[in-house]
Amino acid sequence: MHAAPAWHSGLRALAALDLRLLRLLRTRGHTPAVERALITLAQSGENGFLWNAIATVGGTLSARRRDDYVRAIEIVLITLALNTAVKYTVRRARPVLEEELPALTPVLSGRSYPSAHASTSFAGARALAAAGLPGAPLHAVASAMALSRPYLGVHYPTDVLAGALLGDAVARLMTP
Repeated sequence: MHAAPAWHSGLRALAALDLRLLRLLRTRGHTPAVERALITLAQSGENGFLWNAIATVGGTLSARRRDDYVRAIEIVLITLALNTAVKYTVRRARPVLEEELPALTPVLSGRSYPSAHASTSFAGARALAAAGLPGAPLHAVASAMALSRPYLGVHYPTDVLAGALLGDAVARLMTP
């Protein structure tokens, strides 16, 4: 009988921590008003819509920075495509907690890793900040968008972390 490699027990510990954090986010701080607000925020983030809408308005209002806003849209769309490719390669299923803790919002796919909301949000925030918008509020909204996903029960925290890292990396690579 062979012993499991040391990294195997590390992965089990990470998976257990991921589940504990998901359960914590899914059961703490829930009020009808907060749930409605985060569902609305999450809906605005489908396929990077919020970030592309901000970039479209910015490009419409500022001819001088139009190329920067077009680049932001491209960054969000490329991030979404890369996220989808990773999601269908990894094929991690969405979390399912007990029947008494169902997901609070519908999802477009049964795949969970990485979070497209997190990846497009962090890509959009970085790209829009590079276009001249204030970075702190953009990153605050991106963080809220990302945290809304485990709060609503549709992503593990590691899905969100991976998505945020992917989106930020794509934006860094594509921003001059």
